Amino acid sequence: MKPSSGIDRPQAIGTHARRRWGVLAICCTSLFVVGLDTTIVNVALPTIGASFHVGIPGLEWVVNAYTLVLAGLLISSGALADRFGRRRVFQIGLVVFGIASIACALAPSVGVLIAARIAQGVGGSMLSPVALAIVVNVMTDPKERARAIGVWAAVFGLSMAVGPIVGGVLIESFGWRSVFWVNVPVIVIVLVLTAVFVPESRAPQARRLDLPGQILLVAVVGGAVALLIEGPRIGWTSPGAVVGCIAVALALASFIAVESRKAEPLVDPALFRHRPFSAAVLGAVVVFVALNATLLLGTLYLQQARGMTPAAAGVVILPMAVAATVCAPLSGILVGRAGPRLPLLIAGSFTALGGLCLVSLDNNTGLSTVLVAYLFLGIGFGFSNAPITNTAVSGLPQSQAGLAGGITSSARQFGAALGVALAGGFVANTVESDVAQASHAGWMLVVGCGLVVLAIACVSAQPTRFTQQG
Repeated sequence: MKPSSGIDRPQAIGTHARRRWGVLAICCTSLFVVGLDTTIVNVALPTIGASFHVGIPGLEWVVNAYTLVLAGLLISSGALADRFGRRRVFQIGLVVFGIASIACALAPSVGVLIAARIAQGVGGSMLSPVALAIVVNVMTDPKERARAIGVWAAVFGLSMAVGPIVGGVLIESFGWRSVFWVNVPVIVIVLVLTAVFVPESRAPQARRLDLPGQILLVAVVGGAVALLIEGPRIGWTSPGAVVGCIAVALALASFIAVESRKAEPLVDPALFRHRPFSAAVLGAVVVFVALNATLLLGTLYLQQARGMTPAAAGVVILPMAVAATVCAPLSGILVGRAGPRLPLLIAGSFTALGGLCLVSLDNNTGLSTVLVAYLFLGIGFGFSNAPITNTAVSGLPQSQAGLAGGITSSARQFGAALGVALAGGFVANTVESDVAQASHAGWMLVVGCGLVVLAIACVSAQPTRFTQQG
C-alpha cells in the first residue's frame, strides 16, 4: 500500500482526533530523547571530565560538538524532509542518532566522544524540526495546534525533569556511559511506532537544495561558537582569535550575499522583515542561552563548589524542571486563547527574577534560595516555548512547515551553544571553590535574557500568515 502522493493533505491524514494526538505523542517522544540527552550529559560533565582528565573547555566541546552540528543542519534537514518525505527523514534521523549514542557509550577517549557527539548532532537535526513539521501537518486547526505545541513544550520540560534525576542515578550506579545507552531502547520503540502510525507527507512544491548556503551557515554558526569557547583560553588579541573573527565575519557577509541572490535560498532574508517571525527567532535564541547557561552553571556549582553527588544535584534542579513541565501546556492554552503576548510577559518576568536570585551566589547560599531561583526559572522556561514556536510556524505557509521548524530549532540550538560557550567562558580556568563567584556574570546574562523576552512581549502581536508567490 503506497503512502500519500507527496502532497500535504492534512484533512485526509488527520481526520480523527485520536490519530492526530497519537502522531503527536510519537513525535514528542523524539523530542523527549533529544531533551533528555542534553540534560543527562550536562549532569555527567564533571564525571566525564574526571574520567578523561579534561577541563571545562574540553567539556564544553562535549556539549557543543552536538549542538553546533545540530544548529548548522536543522534548517537543511527540515527542507530535505519537505522534499523527500518527513517520515522518511525522521526515520533516518532516529537510526543515526541511535547508532551515534552507542558510539558515545563506547568512546575510549574524549576525542572519540566528541566525534560521536557530532554524529549525534547529524541524527538529531532530523528529529526535532521534522517531527514538528509532521505535527503541524496533521494539526490544522489553529487552536488545536497551539494546544499541541503546548504539549510539545511540556515534553521538553518533562525531559528536563527526568534527565537530572535519571542521569544522577545512572551515573552513580553504572557510570557516565549509561547516560548514552539509555537512548537506544527509546529510539527502537519510536522507530517501530513511526513505521506503523505516522503518515508520510511532503511539500507539494519542494524547495531546491542550497549547498553553498548550508556550508556558509555551518561556517558562521560553528566559527562563532568556537571563538566564544576558545577565545578566553587563547586570548582575544591573539592571532588565532583575530583570524577567526575575520573568517566568521566574511562567512556571514557571504551567507547574506549568497542567500539574497538565490531564488530558493536556504534562509530567505526577506522572512526576517516580518516582525513576529523575527521576534520568535530572537526569542528562541535568548531563551536557550538562558536555559543552557543555567544548566551548565548550576551543574558546576552544585557538584564542584557544593560537593553534591550527581543525583543530589538533580534533585536541587528538579523544581525548575517540574515547573517547566507544568507551565508549558498552560502556555499553549493561553496562546490558543489570547495570543503570544501574555505567556511571553510571564516568561520574561520569571526568567529575570530567577537570575536575580543567583547574581550574588556564594558557597554558603541557602539551598532554599537556590530552589526558589530554579522554580522561577522553570516557570519562565515553561511559558516561553509555546508562544515562540507557535508564532514561528504560523508565520510561514504550511508547505514550508519543515523549514519553519528548522529555523526555530536552529535558533534554539544556536542559543544553546551560545549559552554554554558564554557561561563556560565565565568559569573557565576557575578552581572549584571559586565557581560561585565566577558565575555571577553568567547569572546576570540570564537576567538580561529575561529582559529581552519581556521586550519581545511588549512589541509582539498576533502573527499573520506569511504569503509568498510560488
